[in-house]
Parts: sequence; structure tokens; C-alpha cells
Amino acid sequence: MFHEIPGRVLEVMEELEDEDRRDRLDGTPQLERLRQVPPETGQFLALLCASAPAGSVIEIGTSAGYSALWLALACRARQRQLTTFEILPAKASRARTTFERAGVGDVVGLVNGDFLDHAQSLGDVGFCFLDAEKNVYGACIDAVVPNLVPGGLLVADNVISHHDELESVVDAVRRDARVDAVVVPIGRGELVARRV
Repeated sequence: MFHEIPGRVLEVMEELEDEDRRDRLDGTPQLERLRQVPPETGQFLALLCASAPAGSVIEIGTSAGYSALWLALACRARQRQLTTFEILPAKASRARTTFERAGVGDVVGLVNGDFLDHAQSLGDVGFCFLDAEKNVYGACIDAVVPNLVPGGLLVADNVISHHDELESVVDAVRRDARVDAVVVPIGRGELVARRV
């Protein structure tokens, strides 16, 4: 999957990586920054997504679409579809451009809106990646976990870098008898929960 990343996808990924590096150094306001995962986290997500059981693949928090590109590689390899949710119109527009340029529109559907407004129609979820504003993590996890199929995976980003904000959420997931969960120290810290 990683050895044969299509040239168009790789080119767009590299451009987004460069822009993200600049955003983190040049004082770009937080909501305007890409705030995307690093490449090693993208690869980790793609591996997990490709290993997830049957069920819908969703992403909560698209930004410019970088992590969605990694998930699209997994979806294409497994003949699945990704639905990604982005609440900010400017970022949703940017993500649409990303997906068009990378040629992944056949496996990625973008919803410009609040994930929580769509959560009741989720159906069975095989994989979910959560990378949104930290104050909605608890509500998003509460919406997703009941819909995870047995063996389904939920991955939440930034649980080490935002430890103080997310400690109670991580603790709640670890105590939840419906899932097994572990924090993986890759990138900015990924909470991985698997439905038992």
C-alpha cells in the first residue's frame, strides 16, 4: 500500500506536509492552520484502517484532507469508501481541492457539517479516525462506540500532546467495557480502541 502510492497522491501529500510545517512556524492562526497528523501517523492510520473489519470508514475532522489521503489508500486497497466530516466551510473547500488534485474522489465522500448532526445515521462502523476540536471528543466517541462492529476500531489523535484536555476522555474510554483501548506513542499520541 505504501510502496505504490500514486504519484498524484504523493505530490499532494508532500505539498500539505510542507504547508503544515510552515503553518506551525509562521504564526498562522490556529483555526486556519492545517493541524494535520505527521506522515508516520498517516501510515499507522492506513495500516489500521486496512486491517479493520467490514463496516463504514469515517473521519471526524478533515482539515485540508491529509489524513484522508492516507485513509483513502487503505479504502482503495480494501474496496471501501471513506466519509469524512469537516465543520469549517473554508477547510471543507480546501479538502475538496485536495481530493480532486489527488484523484481520490472515487473513495472519499466529504460532508461539510457537524459530525454530531449526522451521528444517528452512522450504521455499522468498521473504522473511525477522530481529529477534531478537543472539546467534542467525548461526544464523538459516545456517538461512535455503540456503532462499532465487533473488532471495529476508533482512533483519536492528540491524546499525548493534549493530555491535560483529553485525560478524562481517555480514562473514560479505558474504563468502557465495550472496548479494549491503548495509547500508542506515535506522532502526537493515538488512542486506539477496539470493540470487543
